[in-house]
Amino acid sequence: MRVAAPAIALMLAASMAAAQQSVPFDGSWEEQGFLRLSSNDYAQEGNALGIRSDGTVSILYRRLPQTSGDVQGASWSWSVSRGVAATDLTRKGGDDRNIAIYFVFADPGTAAGLRGQPLRRLLSTSGVRVLTYVWGGSAGRGAILPNPYLEGRGTTIVLRGAGTGRHAERVDLASDLAAIFDMRDAELLGVAVSADSDDTDGEIDASVSDLVLR
Repeated sequence: MRVAAPAIALMLAASMAAAQQSVPFDGSWEEQGFLRLSSNDYAQEGNALGIRSDGTVSILYRRLPQTSGDVQGASWSWSVSRGVAATDLTRKGGDDRNIAIYFVFADPGTAAGLRGQPLRRLLSTSGVRVLTYVWGGSAGRGAILPNPYLEGRGTTIVLRGAGTGRHAERVDLASDLAAIFDMRDAELLGVAVSADSDDTDGEIDASVSDLVLR
């Protein structure tokens, strides 16, 4: 049976679209604040997330369905019109940054009992690993730093140092998991976004848009 070239092109396009999963900012993201610290202001606007941080810090988290188990990478655009000064991202209590995007993984056995759980529980579970891609800090692009709050379960990957502008990013989650944690079989439980300006008492105006899992 012959298949016409236009039909093949349509089939390939449909296959590529199925392999991509857009993650909208549709009101389903949940904010996690920190004791005695004021929270950021977030505007979930469908394709984009507006972020306002004024001497504040908090994390916005979205749980993902089990179909996210085969995610290999991600892409997004982000912009910063006002940001905080460069900081040492390895210093607990002194690590302000403009934007951080977290990808929360677990091995399949651990993931089965954690899917749908709140971020606070995930971050305290030994079988969870977190890749955090950051715009901010004093380290150069590509720096891989220990996350001072996750005690070996999380790492910070610098994509942009402190500053303003607009950029599009594409990351290879599977490659980073393997290289940093020697983890080759993992399920993505959720994604989080944060801004952090409480240590420097600074101000952040930023946004994240077009977040896609691949």
